[in-house]
Amino acid sequence: MLKLFIPCDSLARAVGADEVATALTREAQLRGLPLELQRTSSRGLYWLEPMLEVESANGRLGFGPVTCADVPSLLDALTAGSNEHPRALGLVEDIAYLKSQQRLLFARAGITRPLSLDDYLAHAGFKGLEQSIKMDGADVVAAVLDSGLRGRGGAAFPAGIKWRTVRDAQAVQKYIVCNADEGDSGTFADRMLMEGDPFLLIEGMTIAGLAVGASKGYIYVRSEYPDAINTLNNALEIARQAGYLGTDICASAQPFDIEVRVGAGAYICGEETALLESLEGKRGTVRPKPPLPALEGLFGLPTLVHNVLTLTSVPVIMARGAQYYRDFGMGRSLGTMPFQLAGNVRYGGLVERAFGLSLRELIEGYGGGTASGLPLKAAQVGGPLGAWIPPAHFDTPLDYEALAGIGAMLGHGGVVVADESLNMAQMARFALQFCAEESCGKCTPCRIGSTRGVEVVERLIASTAPAAREEQAQLLWDLCDTLQYGSLCALGGMTSYPVSSALKHFPADFGMATTEATQ
Repeated sequence: MLKLFIPCDSLARAVGADEVATALTREAQLRGLPLELQRTSSRGLYWLEPMLEVESANGRLGFGPVTCADVPSLLDALTAGSNEHPRALGLVEDIAYLKSQQRLLFARAGITRPLSLDDYLAHAGFKGLEQSIKMDGADVVAAVLDSGLRGRGGAAFPAGIKWRTVRDAQAVQKYIVCNADEGDSGTFADRMLMEGDPFLLIEGMTIAGLAVGASKGYIYVRSEYPDAINTLNNALEIARQAGYLGTDICASAQPFDIEVRVGAGAYICGEETALLESLEGKRGTVRPKPPLPALEGLFGLPTLVHNVLTLTSVPVIMARGAQYYRDFGMGRSLGTMPFQLAGNVRYGGLVERAFGLSLRELIEGYGGGTASGLPLKAAQVGGPLGAWIPPAHFDTPLDYEALAGIGAMLGHGGVVVADESLNMAQMARFALQFCAEESCGKCTPCRIGSTRGVEVVERLIASTAPAAREEQAQLLWDLCDTLQYGSLCALGGMTSYPVSSALKHFPADFGMATTEATQ
């Protein structure tokens, strides 16, 4: 019997995975060929989707990207015992893009079926939770602190400090909130985990809940992720039935349960306090700090807020130890990061590596340069409000401190690649327009500054006299400072990054000489 695997990931389905699966089943029936077809998560090698994998004595063999038209010839080759086919990729684990990765969070990607608890358990699932239950909550918090895990968002705040603060807070009720409002352009790691390995998020949240004394968790998912929402809800019910959620977690006499809440698509709700407002049924507007959510969060009670990548890092820390996790990375950036390659790039997909590889290695080594074949112009790191980094800085290590040193932020790990045809003045205008449209309106720099910024960029582009250009450029620099240091949250604060980096590194796109653009 042939045993085949094809992803049920939404991107794979968008490029024909469902149709290929149907064609394989139909063709096998016509031939009277015994066939087992499993729908797994995705490896994240998205330029090869739909990717078909076939079980063999030496491991899984890959074929991709597969179309319905390829199905008859593929089955001909496989039934003949031959691996020769135009779509053949060889052993999947030996594909260079995948073989050189260091997958901790995505260790099960492409291997397991998302809603198979048996698959999850067979691949070390819930080992971290089992270990945590044997420990005192304070020791679990200490392990997270010792691991060096930092929040996988913009601020990269040490996760263990948050955990300790929530644990030490005195309250009758505490909450765990997962920020799954993945709204940055070029990011898809959260979606991949929620769709492909939902039990990992459940395990991470449950460990956090037991460690800090929270009995209730919420996953706040954007409405644009219907497949993730359905998968999570099904996985939660399976986990409850198996005793991994509920009033008696794994016979420990400790309660914890999780509920999915769906957002309405506001980008600002990716900011933790606006998210909490939305969870409470209010309009998503930013809260001033203090008080911190760790002390007064959801419904005014202590709340641990993390994103998907942070929470899913916890099970491996607890299963294999803090030191094991610390052995990955560099400096204060420890562990691994799922970098997401998108935009004008030949080989878009997910690359999980320890912190410290260079942007050049990521874009040129993994990504293969631009899909258009034109020279690289820049890469935007960290979402639509990330800095535009020119090739001159591509040798910068991908870690929090190194990127901060060149005026950039890693954020959620999204990397959008651009070739020389992209106009950076228009991208600066887009960033300001985006901020104006997505602002909650709570603070003046973000609400008014973004709108005025669009006007300044337009005047700068239209200026012909050097003195007028210099005046508008200086005004734009001043506005960036006001946005960065005067905004209430990171939406306004980070809008300065794409604008100032575009102005600094690509003055010609604004019609300026280099000397005119220098602040």
